[in-house]
Amino acid sequence: MDPKILIEALEIEKNGDWDRSHRIVQQYLTPDANWVHAYLHRKEGVLWNARYWYERANRPVPDYDLDTEWQELYDHVAKQI
Repeated sequence: MDPKILIEALEIEKNGDWDRSHRIVQQYLTPDANWVHAYLHRKEGVLWNARYWYERANRPVPDYDLDTEWQELYDHVAKQI
C-alpha cells in the first residue's frame, strides 16, 4: 500500500472530516492502516473498537494525548514515503 494514502487520511481527519478519513483507512489491513484506524476510533471515543484496532496493529493503546499520537503516526508514515 502507498503510505501517501495514510498521510492523506490523517490530513483529512486533522481538517475535520473523520468519516472520510475512516472510509479511506478501513479499506486496508496493513499494520500502519490498522494503527490509523485505531487512532480514529480513539478520537471518536469508542475505546472498545480502538483497542481492537490497536491489537490488530500490534501496538499498545497510548496513554498520551491524541495530538501527540497524530504527530507520531504522521511522522512514522511519512518516513516511508
